[in-house]
Amino acid sequence: MSSQDPRTPERIRHHFEVERELAVQMRQSTRKERTELFKTLYTQLFERVPDHPRLTRRETPESSRRKVETQMRLLRPFLRKDCVFLEFAPGDCRLAAAVAKEAGSVIGVDISDQRSPGEQSPANLELIVYDGYELPVADATVDVLFSYQFLEHLHPEDVDAHFTLARRLLKPGGVYVFDTPHRYSGPHDVSRHFGNTLQCFHFQEWTYREMRKLLHKHGFARTCMYRTGKPCPGAGLNFANDLVESALGLLPRRVRKMLSVRLFPSVTMAAWAEAR
Repeated sequence: MSSQDPRTPERIRHHFEVERELAVQMRQSTRKERTELFKTLYTQLFERVPDHPRLTRRETPESSRRKVETQMRLLRPFLRKDCVFLEFAPGDCRLAAAVAKEAGSVIGVDISDQRSPGEQSPANLELIVYDGYELPVADATVDVLFSYQFLEHLHPEDVDAHFTLARRLLKPGGVYVFDTPHRYSGPHDVSRHFGNTLQCFHFQEWTYREMRKLLHKHGFARTCMYRTGKPCPGAGLNFANDLVESALGLLPRRVRKMLSVRLFPSVTMAAWAEAR
């Protein structure tokens, strides 16, 4: 078991079994069924696993500030005072509120409003609560899209739909910045305690090469990785990144994971939409 999880092995197994059961429901669901499941699955999980880390983790003002600043470092190269910024799954909207100080208009889109009761949002921040599919935002109106630890939760049948939506929303030359767990250092959900396959609420985890192929398929002409929180647009650096990743892919799983935990904890990329 993870030394970072203070729960007993029995409680971690209970969490795993409950989340795996609920994940099976999601995996076997139709798109129509998922619009309802989105509203209930996490509620069920937290009711049945009251010691879930998301419920027991105590986030201090300082740790919250550091988390927001880490994400702002990814975004600052692309923010302008007149830009339109949209974040998928903004949660408590703390990042969106920080971006609102450096962007013209900020939109958060989520399946529920998770802001603290009575919390005042900046005047240029709008939260749209939607069903996970039909998003009432006009085509080609967004300059910067962002998601953080979100893509891995998409149902496999919804991945293409998500990137089609992202491409629809972006202006020509607009950029999608995202961070999602890397497959070689995973699994990154509670599945990691019980094997090497994803069985819970992470439905897929990617490599850089896999993600780049997916992005090109959906009209993102140019991509680049991040290192130390900064985009690395040079073709040589991205080629070297892929070369190291390819070499790791040839190693035994245990060795590959041990090295990847440091080298590839996540797939962090920027992808630009080509002109139609």
